[in-house]
Amino acid sequence: MTTPTATPATAYTARPIPHVTLKELRSADDAGREMVPVTDEEGGAPLRCCLRHSEPGESIALVSYAPLRRWAAGAGVDPGAYDEQGPVFIHAGECPGPRGAGLPFTGAHRTVRRYSADGRILGGRLVERAEDFEPAFDEAFTDPEVALVHVRAVEYGCFLYEVRRS
Repeated sequence: MTTPTATPATAYTARPIPHVTLKELRSADDAGREMVPVTDEEGGAPLRCCLRHSEPGESIALVSYAPLRRWAAGAGVDPGAYDEQGPVFIHAGECPGPRGAGLPFTGAHRTVRRYSADGRILGGRLVERAEDFEPAFDEAFTDPEVALVHVRAVEYGCFLYEVRRS
């Protein structure tokens, strides 16, 4: 089972793709495609199963994932047009989950996108430096309407991880 990682002295937790969801994605992704494992020759792919970059030689897969759709289904809401599906890297086989604490993937421009309890986008914030993540989460969760945030890569728009209040 995956364990979320948290930055020391923070109330925010970076959540990897849940273990049960990973098992499903390894059979058929959210676009209905079978997983195609590859050996990562170079390393550096952002793995959403363990919230770290891949290492050369690891067996990984690029799968389609709809994080808001899956969250909304569990919450009993319909995200409507905000439902998005996109590519994420995962380990092709079982993964022990995150190693240690800390917010992952903070070394590049990111978007912190806010969602309401009914699955609607409430806004977002561009984060350009690692030290700006905590204030972005503070700002997001100061709004009582915000149920969760997604951290996304700016250059590709890909989902990296979800953050909720502790």
